[in-house]
Parts: sequence; C-alpha cells; structure tokens
Amino acid sequence: MNHVLRGLATNAALSSESLDRLIAVADADLAGDLAGRADLRRAQAVALLSRVEECGVQLAYAGLLTTADIDPAAQPHAALALLDEGSGSPEWARLFAVDPVVEHREKLAACPGLPPDVVETLAADPEVRVVTELALWTTPDMAARLAEHPHAEVRRAVAANEATPPGVLAALITGEGLPPARRCLVCDREETPFVHDPFCPRPDCDLLPGASCDGSHESTVHAMRQSALGNPATPTEAVVGFADHPSTLLRRALAVRPDLPPQVCARLASDPAPGVRADLAENPATDDALIRELADDPDSDVRRRLAHHPRVPLDVLTRLARTARIGATLLPRIAAASSAEVQELARSRDPAARMLLAQRRDLPPAVRDVLAADPDAKVVKSIAPHPGLTEGQLRAMVDRHGVRVLAQAAKNPDGSAALLQHLTRHEPPVPQAFRVIARHRNATAPTLLACLADERARPIAADHPALPPSVIVELLTDADGAVVEAAAGNPSLPLAVLSELVP
Repeated sequence: MNHVLRGLATNAALSSESLDRLIAVADADLAGDLAGRADLRRAQAVALLSRVEECGVQLAYAGLLTTADIDPAAQPHAALALLDEGSGSPEWARLFAVDPVVEHREKLAACPGLPPDVVETLAADPEVRVVTELALWTTPDMAARLAEHPHAEVRRAVAANEATPPGVLAALITGEGLPPARRCLVCDREETPFVHDPFCPRPDCDLLPGASCDGSHESTVHAMRQSALGNPATPTEAVVGFADHPSTLLRRALAVRPDLPPQVCARLASDPAPGVRADLAENPATDDALIRELADDPDSDVRRRLAHHPRVPLDVLTRLARTARIGATLLPRIAAASSAEVQELARSRDPAARMLLAQRRDLPPAVRDVLAADPDAKVVKSIAPHPGLTEGQLRAMVDRHGVRVLAQAAKNPDGSAALLQHLTRHEPPVPQAFRVIARHRNATAPTLLACLADERARPIAADHPALPPSVIVELLTDADGAVVEAAAGNPSLPLAVLSELVP
C-alpha cells in the first residue's frame, strides 16, 4: 500500500490535472479513496470505472454514473447498483434475472421498481437465496404469494418485510390458513432429525449454530416468528400471546414493540430474563407505574436502559443516575425537559441530576454558567464542551479539577488557541486531550507540534491544516503509515510538493 498516494487521493487541494494523473495509476485501494472525492467529475468517474471495476458501486451510489457509462456485462456490480438506485435500464434487469451468477440475481432481487416479468422470474428462481432476497423487499401482493412458498426460509423473509399485509403476518405466526412448509435450509442438506453443532468443524458449512430440523423446520420457524414479532406491521393481537413463550429471544422481540397493551407490559416486567426486562424498560409503551417498579430492578442493565425511556419521571431518572452506568450521553427525557424542569435540575442538591442536565448543549447562559462553576467534577466534566463558555471559565475548570475535566474542556468549540496551548502543557499530561486538541479548529502550529509528540495524536495532528508546511513535508517520510497518509492528505501541503508526488 502506498500511503502517500492514498493521502493525496483525499487531499482537497489536489488539482483536477493531478486528479487525472492519480486516476491513471489507480489500483483497488486508491480507487476507493478517489471515488469518494466530492469534486470528482463524471468524466473522471467513468475513467476510474474503466480502470477499477470494483469502485463502480461507490460511483453509482454517488450519482456519478448513468446507464450510458456502464456496460452491464463488463461492469455488473455498477449496473446492479444503478438498478438499486432506480436508475438502471429495465433491460438490464431482464438480463440479470437469468444471469448464471447467483450473486447477481440475488442483488437484483433487492432492487426496487423491477418490471413485473422480472419479479415473476425471480420468484420462480431455483436458488432459494434469490427468492428469499426478493421476499425481503417485494410488494404486498408478491409477499402474500411468497408466504405460501414451500421453503420455510422464504417465509421467514416474508415475515421480516414491512410491506407484507398484516393478515399474512398473523398467519405466518400461527400457521393457520397456510400450507405447511416442505423444506428448510437444514433438511435441504442433512438427514433429519438434525441439530447443527455450534462448533461445527466443516469449513464450508454455513448453517447457523444450533440450526435444527426434525421435519417441522423448527429453527427456521422460530426465526420466522422472531422476524414477525419485530415487524411493526404485524397486528398486536397476533403477538401478545408470546409474553409467556418459553423462548427468551421471542419474548425479547415482543418486549420492544411500542404497541403492547398494559397487561402484557406488566407480564414482561416480571420476566425471569433480565434482557426481556431491559428491552421493556426502554419501550415507550411502559407506563409510569411500571417505570417506578423497574427502577428498583436488581439488574443494572435494566436500570440503565430505563434511563433512556422518553417519559421517565425526573425523580426516578435522578435516582437511576446514581446507580446505573448511564455514561456521558444526553438522555431523551433530559433533552425534552421544559424550561421549568431545567431550572429545577440546575438547582438540585443531587450532583447526579445536575450532571444529566449538563449534557445538554442548548442551555440558557445563566444555567450554563452556574453548572460551569459547580463544585462537583462530574458536573463540570459534562458541561465543559458547552458552546459559549469563556476562556476564563474553561481555565478555572481545569485549575479546580485538573485531569478529570481537561480533555472535555479541550473539546469546547470556543476554546481559544491560547487555551489549547495551555492545556498541552498541563502536568501531568492527559493523552486523550492531545487527540482532542489535534483536531480542534483553533489549534495553532505550536500546539500541533506538541500534539505530534503523542503517538496516537500524531496522525490527527498531521492532518491539521494549521500545521506548518515544512513539518507536513517532513512527516511524509514518517515511520507510521497513518501519519504519512494524513500528511499527504493535508490541504496545506505545498502545491509544488503535492504535484511532484503525483506519478
């Protein structure tokens, strides 16, 4: 891999002429970087495609290719990507529908807006994986037809398709009104009864661990029910009976549905599996009474997930902040807090409540400033990246709390060049801060030179446009390939050097 060329391929300062020269020597590695350039012209995209066919998919999805630019026989992946975008030729679809390469037919089956005759051809494909892919994405009418397909794997895909009619989804769960499936992926390959060894030693075996069939295709039927339970189009009345199903996976699939009746939520709240209760805890269908019950759950993941519930009462949320590992994240309930609730949280005696509020980045200046002067380091750490804080406030935070808040103070978008340089000189040094400072828009040359001394910050600093051009040139011979690539991609690399580096 040529790290210099890879860096040049992403350099925003690269001239159109230099870009043409890179395209002329591009290999598969380089083509991916070139195809991602925002300034790539259609003629350049066509030239790149003619050199490296593999990049055609990326170019097609980027809107840089048309049907006139692609030969479907020579560049099938690009042609299929254009069909997937709805821009391909119907004749291409007919060509790929009978293509001997199964992967091409499978990709075609996922494309939208296919001609009816192509859909019929794919629905009758002898390869079950092609029909399965069609079943995942097809229209309601075809989904209803494929629900009666003799292969259980196709029915599983129909159960996952949100366009499948509700009545069909209900029938797939119960089996009522549908002829029984005759085959599955397990009995296609093995004599039944068969249970696939989770540690199967066969290198060419692609059956899932534990896949089984005793003639009833039980593992595929289980997967089909799981897909239907996760499908929002499946009627509520068809799924509520799974609250007492012996399969934890099915009960978990049920627990996340936002249409659950209160009595089903109550049943799942006492489920013996913590994963089921955790999924329910985050579900908007869970009411206040159950929220308060789940707040005392012995499982920490249940309590952590409950903190993400959009309607969790603030007093419960504050209690959860003390006992659950919520992390540095803005919770939905905090983001939706009213002005009065913001004031209430800011005045709370509990630092956990103030810390949650400090994750917001749209606080009134008065509230922001109060939290910036908070005596608790966890609160200050949370508020430090908030826009609008002055250099004096940020310096005061670091003076009071040191390494506990320094990296977060460095993230502040309004941090001045002087502050960033000051933070690089802190003793003891904070390695994470160097990585943050190295990508800060206000970092200056002296600050970036300090960041180069940190191994993990070095490639980040090498990419910063404020780095002196002479230093960027020196980094082109660095022992670390990531540093070389970053330096070559730096738009402040002298144009004369950049031009000389292009073959």
